[in-house]
Formats: sequence, structure tokens, C-alpha cells
Amino acid sequence: MKRPILYLLIFIPIAVTCLGQSPAIQRINPTNWWVGMKNPNLQLLVYGPNAGTLAYTITYPGVKLLKTHTVENPNYAFLDLTISSTAKPGTLRIVGKRGAQTINQSFELKVRDKAPKGQGVTAADFIYLAMPDRFANGDESNDKFADMADPNADRSNPFYRHGGDLAGAGQHLDYLKDLGVTAIWFTPVLENNQPLTNEGGAMRSAYHGYGFTDHYAVDRRLGGNDAYKAFVKKAHAMGLKVVQDAVYNHVGINHWFLKDAPMKSWLHQWPTYTNTSYKYQSVTDPYGAESDRRVMLDGWFVPFLPDLNQSNPFVANFLIQHAIWSVENFGVDAWRVDTYMYNDQPFMNRCNQALMDEYPKIHIFGESWVNNVVDQAYYTRNKIDFAFKSNQPGGLDFVVYTAMLDALKQKFSWDDGVNRFYQALAQDAVYQDPSTLVTFLDNHDTDRYLSVIGDDFDKYKIGLTWLLTTRGIPSMYYGTEILMKNFKDPSDAEVRRDFPGGFPGDKENKFETSGRNDREKAAFQFVRKLATYRRDNPVMHTGKLMQFLPQDGTYVYFRYDGNKTVMVATNTNDKEISLDTVRFTERMKGFSSARNVLTDEVIQDLKLIKLPAKTALVLELAK
Repeated sequence: MKRPILYLLIFIPIAVTCLGQSPAIQRINPTNWWVGMKNPNLQLLVYGPNAGTLAYTITYPGVKLLKTHTVENPNYAFLDLTISSTAKPGTLRIVGKRGAQTINQSFELKVRDKAPKGQGVTAADFIYLAMPDRFANGDESNDKFADMADPNADRSNPFYRHGGDLAGAGQHLDYLKDLGVTAIWFTPVLENNQPLTNEGGAMRSAYHGYGFTDHYAVDRRLGGNDAYKAFVKKAHAMGLKVVQDAVYNHVGINHWFLKDAPMKSWLHQWPTYTNTSYKYQSVTDPYGAESDRRVMLDGWFVPFLPDLNQSNPFVANFLIQHAIWSVENFGVDAWRVDTYMYNDQPFMNRCNQALMDEYPKIHIFGESWVNNVVDQAYYTRNKIDFAFKSNQPGGLDFVVYTAMLDALKQKFSWDDGVNRFYQALAQDAVYQDPSTLVTFLDNHDTDRYLSVIGDDFDKYKIGLTWLLTTRGIPSMYYGTEILMKNFKDPSDAEVRRDFPGGFPGDKENKFETSGRNDREKAAFQFVRKLATYRRDNPVMHTGKLMQFLPQDGTYVYFRYDGNKTVMVATNTNDKEISLDTVRFTERMKGFSSARNVLTDEVIQDLKLIKLPAKTALVLELAK
């Protein structure tokens, strides 16, 4: 999530319930659990009028109620349970008593199914990022609901919801499969029952999904929980993985638990409203002031996204259990974490570890929007002697993102042009495993890639060649393959336009070959060719990387293993050159010919390779 504009100051009160009111249980989170989980411990949040004044008991074989916690707000109780390995699936009864009143509440313990889940993503994958509201509409009946805080849906208004949903996305999985995609990442699908906000003079909806109002409900406008389960099941049946977008740092102002907060310490509270500084340097600065660090971490991201206090153990348990519940319930495979660096980092380590303990293959990559390798390394497994050591397996690679764009925009010089890309990769020694970083050329918070490079199709192909052949896990923003473009100015909506053909009544359908113009066909086929080659050739994701110093606007690197060697040679100049390969003998010795992966042309003489202007060749070397 990008740094937002600031607006109204909103305070979150704790409601006071009359203690004379009859107690009731209206909600339990998690909504269910499973037997056979590796961690036997579970903490239930119980909510309702005077729910915290009840004396609780649970009688169920293999389940013990260890402790009941009461907090400032008498409407909450937190129950610590342990579920033994001998417990059977079934419905247990949570019994609450106060005086002569007895309340019985059911809670289901399910059997764990054997469907794939927590499979992770690796460098063998190619992730496709889409905003479900803007991708495809498969069910017009769920476009809007009069009883929600934002009852609007209007495709003519760029700031309102447009009606895209999970059913629509599911109808186009064959399109993604054909493109060479192996994993789908959606911006958050959880309920965002948020009112419109006034941003820059325009009323805007929370179609992006980053303001949760109920952790255990997928937004009805996307189809709800059942639609999400169906989507994941269909994706898995087609060999595609699903990445869920997590938000731990904050929630929406309309979240149900903020209308009657459990306790003051549920949120980061300040004497007067305090916004984060967004100055991430204060966290790693060895000379930094603690006050600056606290403002960065505990200040609110924006007033209408209240900042959760993850050092509160009840908040931490709520978030961690929801993460595990999501993987188990929906079967998602990997976890992208929004605004990762604004979270309490010891909490993040604990949350990451809980997920990895339960799902050893799961991959977690967070968003830490920084501009240097040291700060980026801080938030993932690294080799730097930081006082705090992160256990996050991956991360979004903003450093390489910036470097690749600079390499395409700048003229070649000592430090500029393609040297920027080379130098970013040359610092990979700070990471324990740089192949776990997720690389990208644009996303929902940035200007679109094609516009950034001046609508230059040659540069477009160079950047995508780098993305799909260098180290890391490549991710592509929806529509890049059909040349969607635009800048965020005047608004983010310009880079979040509907995918043409995804909505009833669209005049053009870019999901179909017949709906694309010649340039769009060429772009799609280019991505498809490289993505499928990467998918089908392990050398491109598990092979080693060797790069050579850029010279005179050229940049050459190799991916190689015991079976194959692939040469990627880039000419960023405006004129063709003949590349003398003698200085690459270290990697090319013994090879006499090569096949151009993109054209299937065979090159018989490797001593001099013709590199056309603004071109990146991908050559599979042969002996």
C-alpha cells in the first residue's frame, strides 16, 4: 500500500455496556478450528453484551479450557484452549453462566482435508497480480448491497467499485494458464465495509481492499467465503497457486471490533493524533532517536485506518490465528504482507514462524517500500549484524524494481543506465537467499510500466526479459501483457482500470486473441514465450546467475546449471552493435552455437553476436 494523503482525525472509543443487561454471545473468532493442528493451543475471542461477565466451561473429549481472560470492556472474554492430538472432529459447547442464566454456544472442530494448501511460491513461479474489483465480473447480482456502508457500484466513476469478483476471475484462469502464469495474487479479498472517504476532493470507495472490517468474511461483493473457496479449488485443479494479501498493521475504521473496542491498548494510542512519519530509516539507523522510531512504527498509517497494537498479546493472537485459519480454510499457498515495515517486527517474526511451523512450504513476502539494499535486507533473512534478525523468507524487491526502471530510462554512464540494474544485483550478498525476493516492474501503487518507459515497445521487451530471466520470483501486474498503461497522476484509479473484456457490455475483449490489436498480440506472445520457457526450464529458476560488468551500454549475464547454460545479452543503445564474446569465455567456453529462445533462430558463430538496438537476446547455448 502506498503512502496516502491525510484526512479527518477519528477517535476510537470503547463502548460501555450496562452491567445489568443480560449477557449474550454474538460472535466467536476464529469461527471454527481443526483437530490435528501442530500447535494445540487456541485462543477464542468471545463477544456480546456482558460476555466478559460469564463464567465459562467447556466439556469435550480432548479439549481443555485453560483460562478465561477478562479485559476493560465487559463485552469481551478471551478463552485459552488446548486441543489434544486425540480430539475428534465435532461440535463442542461453550457454556457461559452468570447467576441463574446459562448460555450455550456451539463451536465446530473440523477434520483437516487433504486439499493442497500452503504450497508456497518459488523462483519457479510467475505471479500475476490483479485487483479483483477491476479484473472481471462474473456475477452482477453481487455488485452492490444497500445495507453496506458503501452501496455504490458504477463503472463510469473511477473511484467507485466496478463489480469485479472472484467468479469473474475464475472464468479467466485458462487465460492466465496460457500466458505462463503459475500463481495468482489478488489485492485483499476480505470484507471492506467502509464508507466513502474524501481524498483530494473526490469520494472514493475501498475497492482496493486494504481496510478490513471483518477478518472472517470475504467481501460479499466479491462473492463471499464460498466463492473464494471455489476459486482456490479451481485454481489448484488447473495447477495454479493462490497468494493471499495480508494486512496486519491496521484495519478499516468500520471494523466491527472498533465499534466496541476490547481495550484502549487494542490500538496504538497517542495524546493527540499521530501519523507515521513514513521515514523507514529511523528503524535501522544506528544513531537514530527512539522517539523517531516509535512515530514511524506506532503512528497511524492514515486516520481512517486505525493502527493495531501488535505488542498486545490478544491482538497478536487474533492476527496470527486468522492467518492460519485463512490458509487452512481457503487453501491459499503464499502470503503477501502489506506495509510490512510498519508492523511490530517481533510480532511479525512470531506470526511468520507460526505459519511456517504449520505449513513448512509456505512463502511470505512483505511490502517494505525502501530505496536501498540495507533497509530492504533488514526485513528479510539477511547476513547483516542487525540487533534484530527477521525471519521473513522473502520480500518485495523494491530496490531491483527501481534499478530496472532506471536502467531503461537513463543514458548509460559510470553509475547510470544499465549499471543501476547490475549494481543492485551486485549487492545480493546481504541476503541469505535473494532468490526468494519477488521482483516486479509495476503494481497497483505505482505508475504503469509501459508509461514509465515512454510507451517504448523495445524497452518494454527488455524489461520483461530481465524480469523473467534474472534471479527472484517474478510478478507481473494485470494488463501489462496487453500494454495497459497510465500514470497515477491525477489518481491511482488511472493505473487500476478495468481489464477490457472482463465486464458485461465491454466493446473490446482482450482475453481473446481476436480482441487484441497487432501490438497487443505481439506483447502477449512475447510474455507467453518467455514465461513458458522459464516455467519449463529449471535453469531459469534454480540455475546460478553470473553477471559481467556492463560496457558501452551492453549488459550480459548467464543462468547455468549442470544441464544448460542460457546467455542474456542486452544492448540498451540506439544502434546495433556486434558483441565480442571473448570476455565471456569463463561461461561460454566449449559452446559453439546457440538457439534464440524467442525466435528459435540458430546462431552458428558465437565469436561475434549481433545485438540490434534496444534489444535483449535470450540464447540457449549448445556444444
